[in-house]
Amino acid sequence: MLLQREIERYLSHLINERSGSENTVAAYRNDLSQLFDYLRTSRPGGRPLAVISSDDDAFNWNSVTKARLIGFIGSLKEKGYASATLARKIAATKSFFHWLRAEGLVREDPTDSLDSPKVGKTIPRTLSPEEIDSLLTAPTARLGPEAVRDSAMLRLLYATGVRVSEMMSLDVEDVDLASDYVRVLGKANRERHIPFDPRTHAALEEYLSHSRPILTRHGETSALFVNHRGERLTRQGFWLILKGHARSAGLPGSITPHTLRHSFAIHLLANNANLRDVQELLGHANIATTQIYSQMIGQAGGRARNTG
Repeated sequence: MLLQREIERYLSHLINERSGSENTVAAYRNDLSQLFDYLRTSRPGGRPLAVISSDDDAFNWNSVTKARLIGFIGSLKEKGYASATLARKIAATKSFFHWLRAEGLVREDPTDSLDSPKVGKTIPRTLSPEEIDSLLTAPTARLGPEAVRDSAMLRLLYATGVRVSEMMSLDVEDVDLASDYVRVLGKANRERHIPFDPRTHAALEEYLSHSRPILTRHGETSALFVNHRGERLTRQGFWLILKGHARSAGLPGSITPHTLRHSFAIHLLANNANLRDVQELLGHANIATTQIYSQMIGQAGGRARNTG
């Protein structure tokens, strides 16, 4: 069932006018679906719901008050959401009501003075070079085309620092083995060309020459990485693959695809890479996002000096 009309229009606005990423739009869809379900089913003060007919499209957003939204936030807190998740859901609600007000669909914006929980900056989880080596060699303990594919994926992810969604979107033509670089289309359709090392070249060459043809034997696809059915591998599929190899390597279960991205960045900077170059490779629009890695290295150096 489609979401309520104004929410669908807002999500289309995010996609078409604000170039919202697939992940952001999916998260906001979920957040606003929760908001709508709460407003539609809760009864403020025992009064009728904020609906002017039984049709969801007739929902009256003008009747939503700050008190109703505080009740919604309270219901989220009761469910035990983390502060970061709660902050995102409130941000989605605020953004939606700002849009409603800008479109003239509500007379007042009830989120104007709505507070968000303070969320401290989370230090990214990274792997040591030794842990990276253990993870990258884990697929070699297995046999078959999937193991060769997994080795190529893990090496490419760490060698380039791309987002997992970017890697899963790659086509065969995006990999240039003659020049050892991959063409990535990132957020807001920004294109970047990222080099990779000889070991990644060898892993990709073996996968493309021998394993991928086996996996795609029942039908051709442009996708670089495919599952056992020959279809483009999904982010969720890769996540499960990564967790399996992390377990085999004796690494913590908390490792995510972004852990390799963080590790790529901090290992480059620890080896005196230029911050602007790392920003470009990662596809960060703002260098402040990249600077957190430099700060982590500085903090680690300070701790080492203090304990020396």
